[in-house]
Amino acid sequence: MEQPVTREPAGLGPWAAGALVFGSSGAVLVVELASLRLLAPYLGLTLETNTLVIGLALAAIAAGAWLGGRAADRFPPRVTLAPLLGMAGGAVALMPGLVRWAGATGDPSLLFWMSAAAIVVPAALLSAVTPMVTKLRLTSLDETGTVVGRLSGIGTVGAIAGTVLTGFVLITLVPVSTILVGLGVLLLVSSVVVDLRVRGWRGRAVAAAVVAAGGLAAVTAPGGCDVETTYHCAVVETDPANASGRLLIMDGVNHSYVDLDDPTHLDFEYVRAIASLTDTAYADGEPLRAHHLGGGGLTVPRYLDEVRPGTDSMVSEIDAGVVELDVDRLGLELGGGIEVRVEDGRTGLRRVADGSQDLVVGDAFGGVSIPFHLTTTEAMEEVGRVLADDGLYVANLIDHGPLDFARAELATLLARFDHVALAARPEVLAGQGGGNLVAVAGDRPVDLAAWEDRMAERDNPWATISGEQLAAFVGDAMVLSDDHAPVDQLLTPYE
Repeated sequence: MEQPVTREPAGLGPWAAGALVFGSSGAVLVVELASLRLLAPYLGLTLETNTLVIGLALAAIAAGAWLGGRAADRFPPRVTLAPLLGMAGGAVALMPGLVRWAGATGDPSLLFWMSAAAIVVPAALLSAVTPMVTKLRLTSLDETGTVVGRLSGIGTVGAIAGTVLTGFVLITLVPVSTILVGLGVLLLVSSVVVDLRVRGWRGRAVAAAVVAAGGLAAVTAPGGCDVETTYHCAVVETDPANASGRLLIMDGVNHSYVDLDDPTHLDFEYVRAIASLTDTAYADGEPLRAHHLGGGGLTVPRYLDEVRPGTDSMVSEIDAGVVELDVDRLGLELGGGIEVRVEDGRTGLRRVADGSQDLVVGDAFGGVSIPFHLTTTEAMEEVGRVLADDGLYVANLIDHGPLDFARAELATLLARFDHVALAARPEVLAGQGGGNLVAVAGDRPVDLAAWEDRMAERDNPWATISGEQLAAFVGDAMVLSDDHAPVDQLLTPYE
């Protein structure tokens, strides 16, 4: 009977091996989640962005595991582990600076390739750690299954820990650049600890220099955020033409305009359209009970509070950081007629009593698209449930090109409400462009002529359509449902 082959474990005990696999696997997920935040200002937080990042990360994990296994058979893992961790630390620390520099150039190709490299290189290097540690721990062929299974399980737990720690803690507490540079430093320190038994690896000095350069680049690179909230990279700019005007930019998209001194100053065309609808669809000065899906700069709630004293506006805003920004940078005074709940808009609607709202305003965006679960027939059933008999739902839509998403959302509204109308620039309604469109739906009609006249008074010469014109505009567009709502695929972003 042949005796099993045995080797000494080359100075790497089970606890050290587990820690290396746990930490490197967790670091890959930190890189993956943080890269989504880095890319958001330039690509938005869309399904496509998520798919791109996840696909690149999985490709890197596969390549790293494969090439790391081959390297473990050709080179002594005990010698190569430390340089591997050091190089990974340098690559991670360089991510913020490289991505933001590429984004600031405005070159989509450069941004794509730089972002791909920033994700793939560190993730592949980190994924090569597990096969090398596995090689070191395989002291007997009789224990192959045990060793491989144990380290695989530890790696999975590490990945879970990295996901939870980043998503629930790190991104909430510190900027993404700090997360990545800090991870780079941690990986460099780990490489030094691993290298204690193999003296003389001079590459540590090189890796330290790269990590330091990455930290400097993260601080000085263009394209940073004023505030990194849980969901957004937010920037507040002062309007050069209006000292009290503030523009809120989230993930590279102009999101809200607020005049600190004049809540009735409405800068965006779609906001003027929504305000004009409320002016003409309800009696002058009549206080309303309004629910707002999405907060942003709270421009519409502030307007209603000013022109309709006594209005109760409840706002569902998922991002607590945006609410803090409203208070600290945009002059919002909470209380009075405006109440903000940090909650998802769809789940927030469930807390609203039947028939209790005169107005529901839909203006929630994740990047360039409305979160899909706020567009479906099931969501519209919730909106219809909370509206009073004469209540209205008004929604901001954004689409370009063939307007496939806008048509689908209008088809969805027509499936639920008796009366639906649409306002937009005339060329948009004629299928010759894109941008913002404002839809209104309810079980009572609105005076479209009065709406158009009020928009014209605000230097907002939008046109409106309803009835047969709207049906022709919608055509055979699909009705969106919770089971099938490909919002990101239907939408054509501005190019």
